[in-house]
Amino acid sequence: MRVGVVYGGPSPEHDVSILTGLQAVHALAHAPGMGSVRSLYWSKSGDWYEVQVAVEAAGFVEGVPPNSARLRLISGPGGGFFRPASGLRGREDHLDLDALLICCHGGPGEDGSLQAALDLTGVPYTGPTAMGAALGMDKLAFGALVIYAGLPALPRVPLGVDSEEPGFAPPYILKPRFGGSSIGIEVVADFDTARARLTANPHLRRGAILEPYQAEMFDLQVALRSWPELQLSAVERPLRTRGGGEILGYEDKYVGSEGMTSAPRELPAQIEPELEQRIRALAPEVASLVGLRGVARLDFLSDGEDVFINEINTIPGSLSHYLWVDPRLAFTSLIFDMLTEAIQRPAAVYSSAGSDGSALRLAGSIASKLG
Repeated sequence: MRVGVVYGGPSPEHDVSILTGLQAVHALAHAPGMGSVRSLYWSKSGDWYEVQVAVEAAGFVEGVPPNSARLRLISGPGGGFFRPASGLRGREDHLDLDALLICCHGGPGEDGSLQAALDLTGVPYTGPTAMGAALGMDKLAFGALVIYAGLPALPRVPLGVDSEEPGFAPPYILKPRFGGSSIGIEVVADFDTARARLTANPHLRRGAILEPYQAEMFDLQVALRSWPELQLSAVERPLRTRGGGEILGYEDKYVGSEGMTSAPRELPAQIEPELEQRIRALAPEVASLVGLRGVARLDFLSDGEDVFINEINTIPGSLSHYLWVDPRLAFTSLIFDMLTEAIQRPAAVYSSAGSDGSALRLAGSIASKLG
């Protein structure tokens, strides 16, 4: 199998995406029977490069690693990644790939933008569809869908400069509407403070939401995968250790030698069996709602008795491979299953069925339609 691993991108989670991507590149490079692995880096400026497979994380600190080759992503039939023509090479070289493993977190790599571009190329890719990615990135839309389906979730409302106070009491959790990994999330004491933060917090510029903050709540997480069948990992309770913050923050999750893999946690979570059973019953319902594809992580909030669906991370850090502990699932097995699904269950299949020309034959002149 010829695989391209895609990571990076113009996102606040650029660095974490590199860590996930390099974990996958190195794992595949040493996997028995692997055909070829291409390490495809999406820079902060939005440019594409092929990076040498052996490059480590430190090679990206100053930007694009040395000896990287510039690439172009071209849409349309027969599209994909190309190495531009130069020197004696009179034409662009197409990177022949059977599938792409997407390891991008946040931004256009996880909000459906990259997925939509790849749909136009016809190159198979792992993870959510364009629509599934967009839904997972939009906290307001995802929350509304969960509540509409009758599943347990805390209320959340959009916040703008002209918004009225919500129907729940402060303090509040203030979140970017679009984004992930706790970046830009704050606990605010009152509504005026929340509204003032709209201009002070750059992560809120595309939209913001408010939720009630309940200090007794803690986080619980479970990974889901859709291939070869729907399966759930162990339930995890991530721990807040860095500075004792009020919420599980970005540093709690990712600042470590291996990103999410090295974050502090209880795994499996030390919770009551009834609570775990409820989480395991809710997770498949959410998977059905969002059209789960690939590997995702579903985040819950609980006080030890009640449990509420919080968010879905459609391309989780380290692909959540560390959560598969009972039974243990090898990282390479997880990746190969994702790639198999990418090839056998395409994210998008377009059809022009029904476009038989009848509307054109009956249309008359365009001028008559302009009135």
